[in-house]
Amino acid sequence: MSEPSVIVQLRGRLGHLTLNRPRAINALTAEMVAVMARTLELWASDDRVRTVLISGAGERGLCAGGDIRAIHADAVSGGTASLDFWAEEYRLNATIAAYPKPIVACMDGVVMGGGIGISGHASVRVVTERSRLAMPEVGIGFHPDVGGSWLLSRAPGEIGTHLALTGSAVGAGDGIAAGLADHYVPSARLPELLAHGDVSLVAEEPPRADLDRGWIDECYAGDDVAVILDRLASHPSPAAQAAAKEIGTKSPTSLVLTLRSLRTAAGLPDLRAALDAELRLSAVMLRLPDLAEGIRAQIIDKDRRPRWQPATVADAAAALPTPPS
Repeated sequence: MSEPSVIVQLRGRLGHLTLNRPRAINALTAEMVAVMARTLELWASDDRVRTVLISGAGERGLCAGGDIRAIHADAVSGGTASLDFWAEEYRLNATIAAYPKPIVACMDGVVMGGGIGISGHASVRVVTERSRLAMPEVGIGFHPDVGGSWLLSRAPGEIGTHLALTGSAVGAGDGIAAGLADHYVPSARLPELLAHGDVSLVAEEPPRADLDRGWIDECYAGDDVAVILDRLASHPSPAAQAAAKEIGTKSPTSLVLTLRSLRTAAGLPDLRAALDAELRLSAVMLRLPDLAEGIRAQIIDKDRRPRWQPATVADAAAALPTPPS
């Protein structure tokens, strides 16, 4: 028999959920979301469980995101399975955020997209020197979902905007500075954390943050992607110029919709409202051409040469309808 996609264990007062698809960097499937949701519901009223721990099998990462190939199949065929998956996934994100017991998320290694959704809303978020946190959705014609708009819109200054529009990955120090994580634990001490779930016994001083708030806050202000790109490209900082080049490779439609999403989320009352708005946006983007094309270029054919429609930010902004409300 094949191994379960999520290993569920109860050790003493610790409930442990291990995402168990290491060859796929524990990418989420509908089955995994269902198992986690069902188990968390049971443990919420189980007096034996004091703390919940979420980790990933293998050493590559907690979770690289969702099942992108399945989303591609829906995008090209007009299917609806992705809509059902997102609805359940976002419901799980909200459950984790509002859980009545401490949830410790071990964000070791790669944590991207859906991985942020199951860890970034936990009450105790742990990173290591191997952590690489990212919301890279604009590179495949999508947007930072799973509550990403909520988290990134609340990062200090415009750090969240930078991470959303570039899709860049950050390490432990910047992850904590951006509000995506709370504690730093060296990977060598993870076995202790996984044994008892007590972060206070293994946490250490995190590495310093590297992101420069100066040019980031200056360049990413406002609601116009084209203006942001012009500021970045003309800024004397090489890092700003590099960000402009990176953003220039992303889906123009995704960039415009992602910036709208972040600015909208900043004014919403809670995570659930942000998730509801994200689900509506996800449904729209599933039917736009860039999602299928982005996944094709990055994951299916791997030619890294997406043909975005429209091809420019100006044309994308002009072509897009009023955001769903």
